[in-house]
Amino acid sequence: MTDRSIASEEKRRLILDAAVRVFARKGYHSSRVGDIAEEAGVAHGLLYHYFESKEQLLETVFRETWSALLEAFARVAESDDQAPEQLRQVAAILLRSWRRDPDLVRVLVREVGRSQTLPARVEEVGAVFLAIEGIVERGQAAGDLRGDVEPRLVSWIFYGAIEEILTGWVLGQLADADEDVAAAEQAVVGVVLGGLVSGTATARG
Repeated sequence: MTDRSIASEEKRRLILDAAVRVFARKGYHSSRVGDIAEEAGVAHGLLYHYFESKEQLLETVFRETWSALLEAFARVAESDDQAPEQLRQVAAILLRSWRRDPDLVRVLVREVGRSQTLPARVEEVGAVFLAIEGIVERGQAAGDLRGDVEPRLVSWIFYGAIEEILTGWVLGQLADADEDVAAAEQAVVGVVLGGLVSGTATARG
């Protein structure tokens, strides 16, 4: 990349990060493009050079976040770890995002699910479930997970439990210190995998 393209990408990222902070603080519908430009410290017109609208900003946040998740899940799936450990790592990626970037999680939980852009992003959302489903299927084939449960249903149960915990943190209904995040990770893995791990896997462990 040239110095100019690097500078352009840095400016684009600056604007996106500012949008996340503004959306998290004020709510998407109460936010104005001018608020985001001010937060980013750029001219109003320069923001439009990178993004056509507030809607495009939210959609970009969604798309790039999901792409990063899928890349992280792919690395987990490609590891030599057994399925229970891979699922633990997936839970850790999702739940620890709250401590890494709480504003981003607030935007995803509060805004993206209600956005008109979501129907167009169903494929990306489905890919997350497919990644979890694939881990479950491979675990069943290896005998590490029970074979009498539907992998797709398990993926929804697993992800749904994590999403509800994230929602609890966003709404301030659950404690969210470092130790609480670690406890949530263990709870999801313990409850979900406790009903998934096969007897042969337990014996090997």
